[in-house]
Amino acid sequence: MSEGQFEADKAIHAVSSSFCPKPHAWGQYRDSDIPTYFLVADFREIGQQPPDAIRFTSQLADFHKRSVSPTGKFGFHITTCHGKAAQLTDLWDDSWESLYRKQLEHTFEADKQKHPDWPEFEFRKKLVLEKCVPRLLNPLQSEGRNIKPCLVHGNIWDQNTATDMETGEPFVFDGSAFYAHNEYELGNWRDPRHRLGSKTYIRNYKRRFPAKDEWDSRNLLYSLRFNTCAATLIPGSNYREQYVSLLPRGCTLLMHGGFSVFEDVGKLCSRICPDDLAAFRSDTHQAGPGSDSREEEMEEEEEEEEEEKEEEEEKSD
Repeated sequence: MSEGQFEADKAIHAVSSSFCPKPHAWGQYRDSDIPTYFLVADFREIGQQPPDAIRFTSQLADFHKRSVSPTGKFGFHITTCHGKAAQLTDLWDDSWESLYRKQLEHTFEADKQKHPDWPEFEFRKKLVLEKCVPRLLNPLQSEGRNIKPCLVHGNIWDQNTATDMETGEPFVFDGSAFYAHNEYELGNWRDPRHRLGSKTYIRNYKRRFPAKDEWDSRNLLYSLRFNTCAATLIPGSNYREQYVSLLPRGCTLLMHGGFSVFEDVGKLCSRICPDDLAAFRSDTHQAGPGSDSREEEMEEEEEEEEEEKEEEEEKSD
């Protein structure tokens, strides 16, 4: 894990020395009963977190644009980690669709190993891999279209980005880097628990690195990797579960920010492959008490979201 962070931060620093503290060394302590590791890097005094939206997103977009994959492919030369979870990064692939599917499948499998069996969730995850990933990512690299492999930090959130107290410049640390579609970086910002998810950060980033068609659906797809990983790493979290209205009577559930991976997966499938999702519900009758009304609420919420986005785009134009 320490070696992965060292290589990630080294790669980020090589592209933009002001955007990430320079790492100098990593290793393992010799005299320790429990394996203990260290990483030595330049010291930066942390100020405002997260940094100013305009300055931060400008530097992030510039960092993405200036980065160059050493192989011209997506991936990385070593395994990097999201928290304690090893990411599937130590491979190279010409196809972003192919690499992201492998990575998301790897994350879904870790979720399956940790949590109880949940047939409907497993079916939804299968639809995402088989239907949503190719539908949303294949068009990026087909019929003459292409995207550049950009170096991404890989796990930017409020607490690993900050303002340098000495220079006043924004910077990032604790990298989980690999070469990816630049939009992947913003997948973690979709969760309302992050202040980086505010419209100001996202709108300003998109002004400096214009988004392609179906940006919101891809953002939802990319968010699944971050949030599923969080569900496996954070003890007692309910990030993957349904809303209270879908649970059996008598159960209680604390939701963080009003979302769940289960519902986000369902929302994505409703956009891309609604017939497959409806067929599963019809065949298995696994939708719990109150689910019909909740599904109707989700459809109404999504329509409202689309209307708001259209209004925002008209104003920005």
